[in-house]
Amino acid sequence: MNFQSPPDNPITAFVAWLSEAEKTEMNDPNAMSVATVDDIGMPNVRVVLLKGVNDDGFVFYTNLESAKSNELSSSHKAALCFHWKSLNRQVRVRGKVEQVCDEDADQYYASRSRGSQIGAWASKQSTPLSDRETLEARVKEFEEKFADQKVPRPTHWSGWLIKPQEIEFWQDGDFRLHDRIVYRRSNDTSDWQTTRLFP
Repeated sequence: MNFQSPPDNPITAFVAWLSEAEKTEMNDPNAMSVATVDDIGMPNVRVVLLKGVNDDGFVFYTNLESAKSNELSSSHKAALCFHWKSLNRQVRVRGKVEQVCDEDADQYYASRSRGSQIGAWASKQSTPLSDRETLEARVKEFEEKFADQKVPRPTHWSGWLIKPQEIEFWQDGDFRLHDRIVYRRSNDTSDWQTTRLFP
């Protein structure tokens, strides 16, 4: 990222930064915080893994009955934050969300390990769990159910696409004189506009 002459497309810059992070971060360079808001206006944030990025936006997968999915379904908005400590960089994203198509969800689900596929069936994500044994019993139940066959994708498991309307790049600087550039657009088809920000 050249902060004096930033590229027209922020996704290009993001992919370049992610590629660098993949070489320097010890664990999960694709980890991102996802912020949502519940039906009483209380914010929630958690870390998930980015599983796809292109000009349409940023994709992750989860249980559609989870707290985050319920909040995404209600507000249709989310914020993301990537922080790469090894590079002293951060990227923040805000935008609208929509569920990915079944074809994309099926394709990614098929690429997961069998254990993770079983886990998607066994976990009633975000609901109360009396003890660990209950979860382990559910895992065993679905292992037996799908023994000697492919594990199909549950209808309650899919992905979310965050379609960015704002992307901010932050690079640490000496004496806290950081570099910040924010890209904004009014809709999915409009051109990106850039603004340099005070640190």
